[in-house]
Amino acid sequence: MEFAERLTALAAKVRQQKGQIETEEATKNAFIMPFISTILGYDVFNPLEVIPEFTADVGVKKGEKIDYAIMHGGTVQILIECKKSKEPLKIEHASQLYRYFAVTNARIAILTNGEVYQFFTDLDAPNRMDAKPFLVLDLGDIDETLLPELLKLTKDIFDLDSIISAAGELKYIGAIKRAIAAEFKEPEDDWVKFLTSKVYEGAYTQKVREQFTGLVTKATKQFLNDQVNDRLKAALGTPDFPMATDAELAASVTSEKPVEDDLNDNGIVTTPEELEGYNIVRAIVCGDVKPARVAQRDAKSYFAILLDDNNRKPIARLHFNREQKYLGLFDANKAETRFPISSLEEIYEHADALRTSVKAYLVEAS
Repeated sequence: MEFAERLTALAAKVRQQKGQIETEEATKNAFIMPFISTILGYDVFNPLEVIPEFTADVGVKKGEKIDYAIMHGGTVQILIECKKSKEPLKIEHASQLYRYFAVTNARIAILTNGEVYQFFTDLDAPNRMDAKPFLVLDLGDIDETLLPELLKLTKDIFDLDSIISAAGELKYIGAIKRAIAAEFKEPEDDWVKFLTSKVYEGAYTQKVREQFTGLVTKATKQFLNDQVNDRLKAALGTPDFPMATDAELAASVTSEKPVEDDLNDNGIVTTPEELEGYNIVRAIVCGDVKPARVAQRDAKSYFAILLDDNNRKPIARLHFNREQKYLGLFDANKAETRFPISSLEEIYEHADALRTSVKAYLVEAS
C-alpha cells in the first residue's frame, strides 16, 4: 500500500472511531501507535526504535515522562506528546515538549490528539522549541501538499537536514493558508476593507462596510466553487463542461438581493466540501443535462442539489453537517434515502441513481 493510501486508511479509521475514544490511553492505542508504525514506519514494540514513557531529568524536575521518543541512528530524533482525541490541541499542552527539547538531541517534536498532528522544531532559537508548528497534519482534512515533507520523517527515508531546511517556508506557508481559510469563512473588517478598496472608489463608511461584507462572503464562496470546478474538470480529464446558452446561464444564477438579505444568512455556512460534492454530482449528470441547469441551495441541515433550481426536482442532498456524512437520493416518489459515505469519492458509486433521477425529470417535462 502506498504512503498516501496508508494515510487515507488511518484517517478513515479516525473518523469512524473517534466518537468512541474517551481517554488518552485509548487514543494512543487506536490512533497514535498506528500512526507511528504504519505512517512513520517505526516498530512500536522495539525499544531501540520507539521508547514509550520516555524519561529525561530536566533541571529540578525529576522523573517527568513524555509519551514517546522515536530513535533513529541510535539517538532520540522525535518526541511525541499525546492528548485524548476529543481534546482540541493547545500550545499549553506542549510544556513537557518544551522542557525535553532542550535536553535531548531531538530536533522534531510532535503534539497530537490522534487526529491533528502539530510538528515543531527550533527555527527561532537553537535547541529551543518554537511556539508555533512548522507543519500541521489534520487527518480530518488532509493537505496533500504536505505529504512529501511528512515522508521525510519516515524510518526508511529520514532526512533531518532536508526537513529543517524546508521547515521555515512550511511554517509560514501553512500559517498563511490557515489565515486565508479563516478569512474565507468569516472575513475580518481589514480583509473586507482591502478588497473593497480594489473595486470601490467611494468612502469606506459603515454602510459600505456592511454591504461589502456580504458581497465579499458571496464572492469568496463563488471563487471556491470555481476552483473546485477547475480541479474536478482536470481530474475527469475533460477540457471543459458542455457550454450552456446565455439564457440557461442566466436562469442558473440567483439574482442579487438587497444587502440586508446578504447579511441575514440565518447562520448557514456553505463549506468547500459541500461545493466539491455539488460539482461531483454536476459532473456525473452533465451527460444528460447541461451543467447550468444543475443548481444548489444550502440550508442549515442539508445542502440541496436541484434541477432548474426547482425544489420539486431534487437530484440529491448532501448531509455534511455532522460527523457521519450522508448522500441523500430520491426515488420516483421523491422519497429520500440517505446513504452513509466516508469520502466524497463514494458519490461516484451512486452515479446511476443520480442520472436516473435527472432522466425522470426530463421525461416528465417532455
